[in-house]
Amino acid sequence: MSSKITMGSRTVPSVSESENSTVLRFADNRLLSLLFGEHDRHLARIEESFDIRISSRGNRVSLAGDETGVALGTKTLNALYRRLEKNLPVDPAEVDAAIRLAGDTRTNGGEKSNMASDISIRTSKGLITARSPGQLDYMKALAHEQMVFGIGPAGTGKTYLAVATAASMLITGQVDRIILSRPAVEAGERLGFLPGDLREKIDPYLAPLYDALYDMLPADQVLNRLNSGEIEVAPLAFMRGRTLSHAYVILDEAQNATKTQMKMFLTRIGEGSRMAITGDPSQVDLPSGTISGLTHAVDTLNQIDDVSVIRFNSADVVRHRLVTKIVKAYENDDKKHQGKGGAKAKK
Repeated sequence: MSSKITMGSRTVPSVSESENSTVLRFADNRLLSLLFGEHDRHLARIEESFDIRISSRGNRVSLAGDETGVALGTKTLNALYRRLEKNLPVDPAEVDAAIRLAGDTRTNGGEKSNMASDISIRTSKGLITARSPGQLDYMKALAHEQMVFGIGPAGTGKTYLAVATAASMLITGQVDRIILSRPAVEAGERLGFLPGDLREKIDPYLAPLYDALYDMLPADQVLNRLNSGEIEVAPLAFMRGRTLSHAYVILDEAQNATKTQMKMFLTRIGEGSRMAITGDPSQVDLPSGTISGLTHAVDTLNQIDDVSVIRFNSADVVRHRLVTKIVKAYENDDKKHQGKGGAKAKK
């Protein structure tokens, strides 16, 4: 029977000889309270995620459990400690992010955990780092490619990170302006039926983009840049005939653009410009039988140089954990119905 060690408000078993275990030694004891979290809640979250037990004495942290769990817990703690060494915050959201990155099965999770705090977007309100494997790939693409498609479910940060990149490039002078666009209504963009001037008509549809902007820049800067034209909001229907040079152009909810609208939008790109196109192909609001311009564009352009397509899945959802479970449930339901459809087709 193993002995017990008390850590803050938790009592955990010491390492048993029959289990896999490892001991980590951290150089700066002052960072450990931040690493562990209040009442060791960060350690508790890591234990729960990987089904392991964690105990500490001084600057030594012991992990015990099955081999895979111990390895993932080790990657997570090392990644979080590296953040602290760089004076970056560690809160419950960052702990969840480190857990997602360490447990990534698409590529080397450990490598991505180490890279997450190295690749960042700097805005006037602080530093933004990746919180999922998909976000890490997306941030690299946004930084280097002229045109990036971010495709996947809600809560993966597609729009937020595109706006953050645009704000960062505007602040540093890499672009002269930001242009935000979105299909305003599901059929025909009948803006004339809404009260007010153009800005007042389209503001309700662009609220998520404004929310992201206000997270990146002080409110007075957003208002001043909107008034000066450095930040422009435009419904997709009003983009025709323009050439957008030295701008960062973002099309949100692109799954609701038709093939014709998408071609028109993509061909607006001009000298020194970048484009980010985001959307969720599973949430198309176009009339039945109308092909989504987003799906068509990705299938058509994914082999072109300077065009990058990043696909997110439920593992990249960075909102409340319940959102991840909801997205997974809908993904499973879609697969189930696709399977039934395939079976009928074979008959």
